[in-house]
Amino acid sequence: MSSSVSVPRLVIAAPSSGSGKTTVATGLMAAFAARGLAVSPHKVGPDYIDPGYHALASGRVGRNLDAYLCGPELVAPLFLHGARGCDIAVVEGVMGMFDGAAGEGELASTAHVAKLLRAPVVLVVDASSQSRSVAALVHGFASWDPEVRVGGVILNKVASDRHEALLREALESAGVPVFGVLRRVAQVDTPSRHLGLVPVAERRGDAVDSVAAMAEQVAQGCDLEALVGLARGAGALPYAPWDAAEVLGAAPPDPHRPEGPRPQTPDGLEVTTRWASQGRGELRDQPPPGPQPSSPVVAVAGGPAFTFSYAEHSELLTAAGAEVVVFDPLHDEQLPDGTAGLVIGGGFPEVYAAELSANEPLRKAVAALAETGAPVAAECAGLLYLCRELDGQPMCGVLDASARMEERLTLGYRDAVAVSDSSLAVAGTRMRGHEFHRTVVEPGAGDAAAWGVRVPRRRLEGFVQRGVHASYLHTHWASQPGVARRFVERCRTS
Repeated sequence: MSSSVSVPRLVIAAPSSGSGKTTVATGLMAAFAARGLAVSPHKVGPDYIDPGYHALASGRVGRNLDAYLCGPELVAPLFLHGARGCDIAVVEGVMGMFDGAAGEGELASTAHVAKLLRAPVVLVVDASSQSRSVAALVHGFASWDPEVRVGGVILNKVASDRHEALLREALESAGVPVFGVLRRVAQVDTPSRHLGLVPVAERRGDAVDSVAAMAEQVAQGCDLEALVGLARGAGALPYAPWDAAEVLGAAPPDPHRPEGPRPQTPDGLEVTTRWASQGRGELRDQPPPGPQPSSPVVAVAGGPAFTFSYAEHSELLTAAGAEVVVFDPLHDEQLPDGTAGLVIGGGFPEVYAAELSANEPLRKAVAALAETGAPVAAECAGLLYLCRELDGQPMCGVLDASARMEERLTLGYRDAVAVSDSSLAVAGTRMRGHEFHRTVVEPGAGDAAAWGVRVPRRRLEGFVQRGVHASYLHTHWASQPGVARRFVERCRTS
């Protein structure tokens, strides 16, 4: 089904990382919201941290738009889903405007998403070390791809009135509107550590102050009315909003269900599947006929240690019939009452290893749940939490593996195939994921691995045992909504 939906919208881009996109995008969201507009916040790419600041600024859930993880065809529907009922949407870009998935051309770049959304771009330029040259820089970005409409610029880190005058004069000759000029303001700076900004959940009071400072700086330095006018010039999008219930109801049978010889990955990685020795009912995507039990409780880890989650995951679990209950592994000593399945997403367990370890009652409860064969889906931080230990601190001991911090950053998109039947997917299911961590788990894969990964090197990754699926890969379930349905079905039957 398609329709035409009009949402005023802006994409905030930059020539490179560190130019001030997050400050400007978050400040705009908060400034628009302070003027009574319902603001829809979005982030290009897989980043989990910036959307937390967006949510604080707008009062709505921050959502990601990732053309690699979800596919280009889902970018506009997911955007419209998040923007339902809003007056304006602000989309923060990723890296430099034309930087996308490595070796994939424009795929998943800010420019790519702007084209998919048919949205005007506002370029945030760090002007701290240039004057007249800014015109050449902006001209290059504005003319590089004629399908990308650069509506104007916001100049950041401007040193003085004289500096501002030189910059404006240069851009006027280039015919590019200046929507704002921002000076350097210390209160706007937000602390960072090994994976980027410190999440909102870990510094909520200070984060509120930072967002307020961003809003004040943007409101004072930018022409908000002109920016709203630019946003309102974006035309309608010929798509229907994404809907979790609809996609689950309309999803076809899993095309990757093995019906013939043992499946292989494109690289020849063997897919270890138990489908031949199990009943077909074990692999069904659709629930069995007849009345269904009441909604199973799916516990979702939250709190400061586990802040990485895509909003669509909980929406899909709910649409599949689950009751989603969030708990905090730092403080809650038991899983929510009636827990039938467990989802532990990403975050910073390495920062909270001592506190997580000290909560022994919960560690034992997680281990006991996993021992029953209940479905457990763990990504990155969740993988570390299920290990025997993390940096010498005892964890849940579900997996016979240990984890530790290291200096090397593992970062990048991954094309993966499920190599074992699990509570999430049938062996052979293809999904795209993203890795982002400075930890290492040894061994890196169990006897039954979760994924076969081709890039950056051909390898098996993660663990599947009983109902547990644990891996470093962050995935976006909107790309394969059947995984949520399968997970909830296993919660009912395990």
